[in-house]
Amino acid sequence: MNLLRPVLGMLGLAVGFGLYAAANRYGDPVASLLIGLMFIVLGALAIWYAKGERWIQVLGAVLAVYGLLRMTVLH
Repeated sequence: MNLLRPVLGMLGLAVGFGLYAAANRYGDPVASLLIGLMFIVLGALAIWYAKGERWIQVLGAVLAVYGLLRMTVLH
């Protein structure tokens, strides 16, 4: 069993929650922009990482669209 994958997954979750909490410290307009940007970057990285797996590409697109909506409409 490859133990590196679950460890990296847990590390990624911890970093993601930490960045989300840090972005919320800046107040409403800046926090929404930073969090939206994080979702766009996460979606773009998921699309890049997918390499032909359609469901990961769709998930990345959904994350990127949510990031755009978070930056513009969903304050």
